Order: sequence, then C-alpha cells, then structure tokens
Amino acid sequence: MIKTTFQDKSLSLLGFGTMRLPVSGEGANAPIDEEAVNQMVRYAHEHGVNYYDTAYPYHAGESERVIGRLLRQFPRESYYLATKYPGHQISSSYNPKEIFEKQLEKCGVEYFDFYLLHNVYESSISTYTDPRWSIIDYFVEQKKQGRIHHLGFSSHGGLENLRQFLDEYGDVMEFCQIQLNYLDWSLQYANEKYELLTERGIPVWVMEPVRGGRLAVLSENEEAKLKTMRPDESVASWGFRWLQSLSNVKMILSGMSNMEQMADNVKTFTTNAPLSETETGLLYEIAEGMKNSLPCTSCRYCCEDCPQGLDIPALLNLYNQLRFSPNLNIGMRMEALTPEKRPSACIACGACSKMCPQNIDIPAAMQEFSEALSKMPSWAEICRQRDAVARK
Repeated sequence: MIKTTFQDKSLSLLGFGTMRLPVSGEGANAPIDEEAVNQMVRYAHEHGVNYYDTAYPYHAGESERVIGRLLRQFPRESYYLATKYPGHQISSSYNPKEIFEKQLEKCGVEYFDFYLLHNVYESSISTYTDPRWSIIDYFVEQKKQGRIHHLGFSSHGGLENLRQFLDEYGDVMEFCQIQLNYLDWSLQYANEKYELLTERGIPVWVMEPVRGGRLAVLSENEEAKLKTMRPDESVASWGFRWLQSLSNVKMILSGMSNMEQMADNVKTFTTNAPLSETETGLLYEIAEGMKNSLPCTSCRYCCEDCPQGLDIPALLNLYNQLRFSPNLNIGMRMEALTPEKRPSACIACGACSKMCPQNIDIPAAMQEFSEALSKMPSWAEICRQRDAVARK
C-alpha cells in the first residue's frame, strides 16, 4: 500500500469513503448491508488501508454507527477515523457540542483522528463563521483537549469562497478536502483550487476521484485507447494514477460499494505509477469529449454591458457542469446566489452575445439553464429530508 506522510502520521494514500456503502434492499434509505461492509473493512485493513472517512448525514446517519462498530474489531492505533460536522445543514438544533458528543458515542471512540467542517461553500460559510454558533472555536477547543487530533474542512465551493475561508481560518485548518479528478481539473476549475491550497501550505484530501463512478465506465473506444497503453489496469485506476502525479495530494478517498471495487483499488494503490505526459494528454482528450460544453473562455467581455450585472462566465461554467451531469453541487451553488444573480434574471437583451468571441448564444443558454434548474430539487429541501431521516 502506497503511504503518504502527514505531519507525524503515515497514511495509506487510499482511504475508504463510506458514503456509498452496500445496502440491503432498494431506495435511498435502504439499510446498510453490514456483513458486506465488514468483509470490505477487513480486506482494506489487512491490505494496509488505515484511513476511514464518514460523516454525520451519510446513510441517514447510520454510516458513522456501522463503520465505528466494525472498526472496533481492530486495535485503535491501527486506523484513523474521520468524520464531519454538518454545518452546511445547520439549524437551531445543530448545536456543535450536541452533535460532536453524539458522533463520538455513535462511533464508539474517545477521539477522532481527523475531523472536518462539512462543505464550507458559498451558503454555509456565513454559518460556520457566525459568532452565535462559535462552531470553529468549539472544534479548535476540542483539538486542544485531544478529542480531535487534526482539524480540517471539505468544500464544494468556488475558488473565491475557498480563498475567503482560508484568509480567515487557514491558520487553524490543517487540511482541505475537495472534489478533484481529471475531468473537474478544468470543468470545475479544480486546478485553481489545488494550486491555491498548495500555495497556502494546506495538504489536499481528494473526494470524487472517479466522479461517483462516471470515470470508471468509459465508451468502448475510450477504454480501448487506455488498454493499449496499460493493458493490465482498470479504467478506474487511470483516475487514481492521474492523482498520483500531484505531490500535494495526501489522501485519496474512494466511496467503494462492493468487494470488486475494493480489490481493484487496493491493487492500484500497491504501486506508485503516475501517468506519463502522453497518458495524461489522452485523459484530458477523453475529458473534453465528455463535457458537451459551451466554449466559454471566461474572457468576461460579455459582462461589460450586461444590464443585470450577471457573472455570465460563472453561470456558463455551472451550466456546462449541469449539461455533463446534474448533481447537488450545482443546486448548492445556485442557492447561494440572490435571485437577481441567477440565470432566470437574464432579460435576453443580447448585449452579451454581441461581445462574445466564441459566438455563444448566451441568452438561449441562460433560458435553458433556468429551465433545467426549475426541474431539480432544491438543496434546502434535500437537506430537510436528510435531516428528518437522520433524526428518526
């Protein structure tokens, strides 16, 4: 197992993410198949995986309980357990002390090796930094008491949101978890987030290394190209190999859902074999073919005469993400905007299209984006549903 060094700890580069555990039955709230998870945990532990990541809302609150119970079969010093505080779903009943004590009890531990503020993004940053809640101060104090060994945060926010949080709290945040893969390197500007964190001396934890499985299943033609270069490697392994070339990546979390995925990932992480320049170029070529995106270059000429003051390049980037794969991150980012800054505020005057060097029909794109968003469930509603299930 490839190991990385984080401060005084030796971490397996592969971490077991427990958001997508195998379940018994159908539906979003189907119970976790604990026997299947136990087989995966035992295999991971036996093969050198020593980092296990969970969170308060995963599997309607049961992920923490199951993974904590299964890890207790091993010596406590043989693994690192990470979980997260759900400040992005905050309500008056989400008291930091109450939640933290409950998490310790659910996991059956006296301390967490790694603890994260869950999803610091445009809408949640004001909650995390609100003095009424004293969230960050509370967890800094828990670290001083030894109940948290390392404090960090995860984020699906944009670059400026990340910069804002680091400017204020970067001195107490020891690591940051971001969505990072060879597709989002350009689609979500993950390259800029990675560079910012590296400049600030913040080690990077990776989530969604194969985009929820999307990058593990390519077309026959694309897969054939990969097999020509690395015939013995799986499609999924290419996403992990790409990450192995990024020196500031200290942890790669994979949300494995069965033993086949576990065994394949463990095999990949037994050797450090980053991609060559030619192989990397092939992945970027495949990524571009996936996007089906509008060719916006963020020149911002379109913004100069917009009577609504819309950040058109940012909106087009989110629309490109939606065209590729509708997901909750887009909903979160949109709900962080005031109504007058959303695509529905476009009055279709056409001033932007006249200035666009790429000849994009921006008003049409804004209308299509707005219509697509209206069909998606709101992030607030999803949080309410998760909260209701987790508290049953």
